Amino acid sequence: MEICRLPISASQRGKLISAGYTSLSSLSSISASYLAGELKVTESEALGILNVASHSHCGGSEMSSGKSSIIDGAQSAWDMFHEENSLMHITTSSADLDNILGGGIHCKEVTEIGGVPGIGKTQLGIQIAVNVQIPRDFGGLGGKAIYIDTEGSFMVERALQIAEACIEDMSEYNRFLRKDLQACEVRMQPKDILENIFYFRICSYTEQIALIDYLKKFISEHKDVKVVVVDSVTFHFRHDYEDMASRTRVLSEMASKLTNLARTFSLAVVILNQVTTKQTEGSYQLTLALGDSWSHTCTNRIVLYWNGNERYAHVDKSPSLRSASAAYSVTPRGIRNSSSSSKRIKMM
Repeated sequence: MEICRLPISASQRGKLISAGYTSLSSLSSISASYLAGELKVTESEALGILNVASHSHCGGSEMSSGKSSIIDGAQSAWDMFHEENSLMHITTSSADLDNILGGGIHCKEVTEIGGVPGIGKTQLGIQIAVNVQIPRDFGGLGGKAIYIDTEGSFMVERALQIAEACIEDMSEYNRFLRKDLQACEVRMQPKDILENIFYFRICSYTEQIALIDYLKKFISEHKDVKVVVVDSVTFHFRHDYEDMASRTRVLSEMASKLTNLARTFSLAVVILNQVTTKQTEGSYQLTLALGDSWSHTCTNRIVLYWNGNERYAHVDKSPSLRSASAAYSVTPRGIRNSSSSSKRIKMM
């Protein structure tokens, strides 16, 4: 069955054909988020097109040729493979850090980043909230960010510095490699980047629970949100919550809701965490807070640490990334590759 015979609006058919989709098979292995970007439509509209195409495909000639349909709600591993490959990543602005992360922060996954105070967790969170807005023409997602601040550590002046540096980097890229994209460079201003970060200040664990419950509705109304940063998930639950069994249940439910958000809306969730001490065989060592149960709730776990005067990130747990470490720096321009001239700079 061809696209021109799909029971969708004429404008939708026109957009599909203009984008190069002329047969149902060409729509069989792409995600709604990818199609939305290709057609310049909302994800809900793209999902509707894919659903119509899927039902038409199952009722068409492919059925008579011996192919069996998949039960509604199921997905083949092959489709999952293609969908994962089509998803883009959010760069950290450090090529070495992106390398051990498989290209950057993954969409449709929950990534936990933890470390000691002053290691750069908030700096990395702000960098991600800025970088998610890099336009698609420059290899970014062109999305918006939600920043949930539980500690009061978010600094808008620092976000402005990082936004200005991001635009300067894109200008350099534009000047040397993509001269045809000057209009894109001119349109994006630091003010635009700050306006696209939805900031929530949380002052108690009850507010945090309520906000996580509200996020699904908020993101449904702001489909272009592509990252949720929680800085940090730990703060109020370590200081105000005394019932440990209840805390574990609440945190597990919170993690489940964040995971569902990531998968439903094809966005990245980045959870910043603090460290605590853990007794092991008579000695104490630093470990990420909230215990062993929490450690299994996130897809990827990244530990930030000092090695002498140099900052390092280590992939501690991931189903798809190998265990590896990379050095990085926190500079006046944001997160960058490690260099001898920018080690352990005091930012704020």
